[in-house]
Parts: sequence; C-alpha cells; structure tokens
Amino acid sequence: MENVKIIDASPEGTVTFDFTIDKRYANQNGVVHGGAAGVIFDMCTTTALGPLAKPGFWERVGTTVRIHSVVMQVGRTMALIRGTMSSQDGKTVYCTCEHHKVAVPTLKENLEQRVEWDKQWDAKGAKL
Repeated sequence: MENVKIIDASPEGTVTFDFTIDKRYANQNGVVHGGAAGVIFDMCTTTALGPLAKPGFWERVGTTVRIHSVVMQVGRTMALIRGTMSSQDGKTVYCTCEHHKVAVPTLKENLEQRVEWDKQWDAKGAKL
C-alpha cells in the first residue's frame, strides 16, 4: 500500500505505522468507515505478532467460537462496545475489540435516498 510507512518495528513484537486515510476509506458522510478502520488495525497489529508466531499458531479454521459484546458506555454522540471472541467454554480468549461507534449527522442528500425497507420503518413509526 502506497500510503503506509513503517516507522518502527522490533523482533519483540512491536510495530508503528504512519497511514494516510483518504477518501477510499471513508463512508458516504466523509468520515473513516468503521469497517475500514477495523481492517487497517487488523493488518497493522498482526505485523507486530509476526516475529513471535510459530507454525500452527493461528490455525483455527473450523473452530466454533463464542462472541460476546457488551455496551460499556453510551453518550450523546458516541458509544463504546467491547467484544470478546473466545472458546465456547470461555477458557481461551482468541481476540478482543473495542468498537467506538460515533453518531455522525447524515448529509441531507443521503436522507433523500430511500430503500425498500424504509417503508417498513415508516409503518412502525420509526424516526428517520
């Protein structure tokens, strides 16, 4: 990726990047898309683990995991949700996340767009 610059890396398991967020990583409202942020973190944090991994270390295909999410905080414009992916018995935690969900005002031109399920929301009296 041309917009990534490695600043520091070590065999002990750390890495630092500079990464330019451009419009390819934004949603319709012009802010970084949460999915893009998740993939960026996934790729960048995984490189820190590379020097410590062993053969077979990450082979979990076919494993049934339990995903538990907890709302930690809700404010006027932001919420924090913590997620844990573990074995079904809870003895092994495979990964965790913190999801910062931001309420971004929808652009007027996006509010004018309608999809089929909007009729269902309108019928239930939901506010758009």
